[in-house]
Amino acid sequence: MNLSLNWITLRVRDLEASLNFYHSILGLPVDRRFESRGRQIVMLGPEGQPKIELIQGTDPALKPECGVSVGFEVESLDKAIENLNNQGIPVARGPITPNPHLRFFYILDPDGFEIQIAEHS
Repeated sequence: MNLSLNWITLRVRDLEASLNFYHSILGLPVDRRFESRGRQIVMLGPEGQPKIELIQGTDPALKPECGVSVGFEVESLDKAIENLNNQGIPVARGPITPNPHLRFFYILDPDGFEIQIAEHS
């Protein structure tokens, strides 16, 4: 079996707040937005890459403390921290350097899910 990751679903309380975070702050392009079974859904991510699927709900299916995080890679961790700080997004944890070739930190999305921002060298 040959699998490729298609999307990761996050059930969010406030779709517009989450859309602002992932699109306006993190810069993920909106792939499509639609309604299914009465729920608003937004798919975000660059063409040809796995997507983040945001589904409007009243109670997230996963609690933020469940241990699930979403990771993104950047060219410069320091620039990412500065950019996020300028937008009022504080670093929740880190930066952490587990080995000489990896540095990362975590921020929180509007529902409290951990978002890891990593730099590989």
